[in-house]
Amino acid sequence: MVATGFGNPGVPGIYSEAQIAGWREVVDAVHAKGGLIFLQLWHVGRVSHSSFQPDGALPVAPSAVAIPAEFKCMTADGKVVEYETPRALETAEVALMVDAYREGAKNALAAGFDGVEIHGANGYLIEQFLQSRSNQRTDRYGGGIENRVRFLLEVTQAVTEVWGADRVGVRLSPYGIANGSGEADPMPLYSHAIKALDKFGLAYLHFIEPRASGTGRADVDWQNVPSAMVLYRPMWSGVLISAGNFVGDSAERALAEGHADAIAFGRYFISNPDLPRRLQRGYPLTKYNRATFYGGEERGYTDYPVHDELAQA
Repeated sequence: MVATGFGNPGVPGIYSEAQIAGWREVVDAVHAKGGLIFLQLWHVGRVSHSSFQPDGALPVAPSAVAIPAEFKCMTADGKVVEYETPRALETAEVALMVDAYREGAKNALAAGFDGVEIHGANGYLIEQFLQSRSNQRTDRYGGGIENRVRFLLEVTQAVTEVWGADRVGVRLSPYGIANGSGEADPMPLYSHAIKALDKFGLAYLHFIEPRASGTGRADVDWQNVPSAMVLYRPMWSGVLISAGNFVGDSAERALAEGHADAIAFGRYFISNPDLPRRLQRGYPLTKYNRATFYGGEERGYTDYPVHDELAQA
């Protein structure tokens, strides 16, 4: 398979036998500790650069619409530049993208994962199809809401055929603004998408809360923004996970009020390897060091102490 889906240095994949074998070691280690692990299926679309693409080709996207100049891209050799204008996928090529997700799902199954999550958030390929800002197509994948949601649903259908719906989740960021994304009026678009996804009987729906949109680039906590879990919970009959700037108290409150069934943590799970225990006992959380994110080494990932070690210091 030709790899076109990544756009940052050091990003892992699951499109080769060697990668499947490498992931199997990770999965086995998680299972040995009694854990479960899902693989996130991800294609960045226009959030890439020709330096990452086969033969230096342009990144692909629903339409030839570049990410605005205020957002910057990192090339394969670490230079910071403006994003290029991507090449619009031909209609026949969209089916090939669906097939790529299907193959990724099969490879995750071969590696022994417990399920997969389809990444449809943060301005990546699926969200580029969803939103009118980045999708200016005139074929069956563009125009009205039903057409723009089609790619997401076709990917979901393909992945559930591999795994079964009860081992597949979908991640969305309805009010996100990451990587130049953003729908002028998200409610009609995402209401349609979520109601359509609800019919699959998926393992879960996973929201990124708007207040945390853009945290991949910097720490943000947008105020006076809507809550995805509050707005769309009535449209979703299954398990709902929410993520984005939660701490212990706010996570407990969201669960108690019925807005979500589980809360996901990212950054604080890096800096607090014993996060569940800290939340259970009310221990303070160690602040993460953003400067070490995406660095490709263990510093800032596996060297944070657990609370008991801090207490003994």
